[in-house]
Amino acid sequence: MIFVVALIVLGPERLPKAARFVGLWIRRARAQWYAVKSELENEIADDELKRSLRETQEALKNAETELRKQASELQQDIKDTGEPK
Repeated sequence: MIFVVALIVLGPERLPKAARFVGLWIRRARAQWYAVKSELENEIADDELKRSLRETQEALKNAETELRKQASELQQDIKDTGEPK
């Protein structure tokens, strides 16, 4: 239906040029859409990676604190009794 209207309005001489022009703009719009989509996906992946890194750092800090606490308790036990518990 659109083709028939375009053929009547533009005529058979100008229709191929108009079709190429429309195709070019559709390709440009599609390329722009894919670029934006790709950028958003990269941002989301970066945010997830940063969140994962923060969680890992927090877990390591907690593990370090626990190890230091246990080492301190062990040193105190050795000091108090001469043997570890």
